[in-house]
Amino acid sequence: MPQRATKIVATLGPASSDPALLEAMIRSGVNVVRLNFSHGKAQDHIDRANLVRAAAKRAGREVGIMADLQGPKIRVGKFAEGKVMLEPGQPFVLDASRTEPGDIAGVGLDYKELPRDVKAGDTLLLNDGLIVMTVDKVVGDAVHTTVKLGGELSNNKGINKQGGGLTAPALTAKDMEDIKTAMSLMADYVAVSFPKNATDMELARQLCNMAAAQYNHKPGLIAKIERAEAIPELENILKVSDGIMVARGDLAVEVGNAAVPGLQKRMILMARKMDKVVITATQMMESMIVNPVPTRAEVSDVANAVLDGTDAVMLSAETAAGKYPLETVQQMAAICQEAEKTDHDPLEDDFVGATFTRIDQAIAMGALFTAHHLKAKAIVALTESGSTALWMSRHSVRMPIYAVTSKLSSQRKMTLYRNVRPLLVDTSADRDTALAEAEADLKARGVMQKGDVYAITVGEPMGTPGGTNTLKICRAA
Repeated sequence: MPQRATKIVATLGPASSDPALLEAMIRSGVNVVRLNFSHGKAQDHIDRANLVRAAAKRAGREVGIMADLQGPKIRVGKFAEGKVMLEPGQPFVLDASRTEPGDIAGVGLDYKELPRDVKAGDTLLLNDGLIVMTVDKVVGDAVHTTVKLGGELSNNKGINKQGGGLTAPALTAKDMEDIKTAMSLMADYVAVSFPKNATDMELARQLCNMAAAQYNHKPGLIAKIERAEAIPELENILKVSDGIMVARGDLAVEVGNAAVPGLQKRMILMARKMDKVVITATQMMESMIVNPVPTRAEVSDVANAVLDGTDAVMLSAETAAGKYPLETVQQMAAICQEAEKTDHDPLEDDFVGATFTRIDQAIAMGALFTAHHLKAKAIVALTESGSTALWMSRHSVRMPIYAVTSKLSSQRKMTLYRNVRPLLVDTSADRDTALAEAEADLKARGVMQKGDVYAITVGEPMGTPGGTNTLKICRAA
């Protein structure tokens, strides 16, 4: 079976919590499991993390765990009847001080700051943009609007402001508690919802490091780009994050659907150039929540994200609450593999005008260049932190990168890196023993046979993070 370079992130939920099913999903291609902290209590997440680790062990694969924080609840309140049907042209009041359930005339707000964030003339988009309202006036805590695009509005649906501008902080008190839970279950990544700037991510980093200190753990931080304000701040956000998520749902509502594909390409390119990881998410296989096969448009969407160079593609409700979680993973894996066959190879272009100031980075680039020209079967990176493998994975090469590490936390973090297969090997022994073990492992996996050429990067003395200083070209014995 050909190896797949693009990774798959699957959201765990009621539809995928059966241990046997979860194991089958991991065997079929899930690399990282997302725990959605918008639902469930702390103990639920701890139980689910244990479920994931056990299923991965049975499958003989290591998977990463990503804790996805809820972020601010910018939503309407509840309705007496559970929902109302809004008609274009009718007035509707969003009232932060309203305590009784909503009706056809108006509804309360979970997000109490809305009256201070909007003014007459603003456009509000509710329920992922399916309902559009124009703000007529703001009187005290009440936002008076006229419905422009009507439809069914039900309990707790989200609110966005066209063009962005809602002041809600990225990290709520709930998120701060959830970070502690995520660190107790040793989540490999924490995804931060609705960050506006680098400061939001720096605060999240401090909170994570404080909560993780007692476990001697450091998670990777993923900034979910879903606010209009985050777009001009993208480079600064990337600098202080380990990666970004192209969260196309809320982002599309704020900047308009038509702007999203171009932004997706720009974000993926920028992340790769800055040696960060990138996940493409939202509605990738949406129709498979209820159908056993995807639409042609969904197939193209996943394939395009792969061709753009995304590290991972993500499934949300498809695996959390859908009817066909296993089939969705299988279909997505197949689409990724097919798309990768047509991936062009601009490796030479990547080196034009490039300067490498670090020895380990220069070695990583040298390995790519040499292995590419020698048509090597694989690149093997002996790495403590995983940074050598990350640098290599930012470039398109047609051979797999095997990252051999002695640190379980590094192995799990690398489950998200495109085209990287992380292996846990005790590299505390001398270099030759570790290299021999790595070669034996690759032969056992059928990656290479006797006489095949492969490249190895290693640091001497071994075991020093950032110490990669040696490139070796080997022929399998």
